[in-house]
Amino acid sequence: MPSHKCMRTLKGFILTSALTLVLSAAASAQMLTSLDGASVDIANQKGKVVVLAVGAAWLPLSAKQADYTNALAKKYAGRNVIFYFVATDSANGSSKNFMSADGIRKFAATNKLTVTVLRDADGSATMRKYSIDQVPSFVILDKTGAMAGDAIGGVDSSGKYDLTIPLSKAIDRLL
Repeated sequence: MPSHKCMRTLKGFILTSALTLVLSAAASAQMLTSLDGASVDIANQKGKVVVLAVGAAWLPLSAKQADYTNALAKKYAGRNVIFYFVATDSANGSSKNFMSADGIRKFAATNKLTVTVLRDADGSATMRKYSIDQVPSFVILDKTGAMAGDAIGGVDSSGKYDLTIPLSKAIDRLL
């Protein structure tokens, strides 16, 4: 028969393990907020491929990124693919990359974004989570919510390089 001390140690171990699992799950989830205030867990779209267009409203190249995002969303409409535009504009008014929610809405309207716009109010949490080194970039999550390859960046403002081609190939491999 186990001693009281052994049982307390075992209970402590079980409690610590359970707490660690809960905190790990919370850390791996990434909740972002849509411009209408709804929380979205982008990695918890099980069974669907998720494409994140990670950009910034203040960045001119993000307008071209919005074009690519709209074209891809139209191409994959009705399929198991979800597109989000993730604005990395900080919500902190003293930050150099600050943009108000209204400013992001204006960017979305001006560029006729047809996908849900999410805000990374920290300004860099999404970039850290997915090891993104530049904006604009695209991140593709597979049907389990895991990142499928490296972030795809390098939006060409001249239009000579159509980024929808490699993005489509990457999405098609996951469908």
